[in-house]
Amino acid sequence: MILDTLLKKQNITKYRLAVEAGIPHATLSDICSGKTRLEKCSAETIYKIARALGVSMEILTEDGIRATEREHTYEQGLPEYLQHDLDAYKDGLKKGVSYLDCLWGELYGSIDIAQINDGAITPEHADYLRRKYLWRERGYE
Repeated sequence: MILDTLLKKQNITKYRLAVEAGIPHATLSDICSGKTRLEKCSAETIYKIARALGVSMEILTEDGIRATEREHTYEQGLPEYLQHDLDAYKDGLKKGVSYLDCLWGELYGSIDIAQINDGAITPEHADYLRRKYLWRERGYE
């Protein structure tokens, strides 16, 4: 579910989100467990959750869910060389290696090759990978 993904990404607990959003913890627990569908919540509740998470209300709707699913598929089924360079870059970020700039360059080149030379990924797919892993890390976005 999109909320679980956002909570994990922001390293925040359900209880803390409920407090910051100003909604009952039980309400948030019901939403996260699927007992209460987010679509059935009031616009005010959705607004409070979105505001507390620092995201738009749209992220919590079907469009946001589809975008999350698209993100998941954009990181699966990559050409072997691109997957290798992506994994190496992620590992380098996690470990804080001194040669991260080299891994960055390798990943950048692999994305370009996969898109332009091989046609293995679409321009939209390549842009997603660049935004998520290259530009944001360098502070360009």
